[in-house]
Amino acid sequence: MKTATVADLRNHFPKVAAWVAEGHTIAITRRGRTVANLVPPTAPGLADKPFKMPDFAAQAKAIWGDRPPMTAAEVQAMEDFMNEGQQG
Repeated sequence: MKTATVADLRNHFPKVAAWVAEGHTIAITRRGRTVANLVPPTAPGLADKPFKMPDFAAQAKAIWGDRPPMTAAEVQAMEDFMNEGQQG
């Protein structure tokens, strides 16, 4: 098993990542004591799957329906109302 210090991770991460990619398990040490182990993935990970962007428009429609967003005047009126309550 190879070892790397926390400083090695910070300063030489590409080298440590290459070791893991080659299949090595890396013991991460701090002040001579092992604090963690980096192990290569045993199954296909998230990096092997294509990223699918969420459909934000569909999520917004599911939450809010067809209601239009608030206008700037409505937002200002709501802020004014909230500020009046804090002053009294």
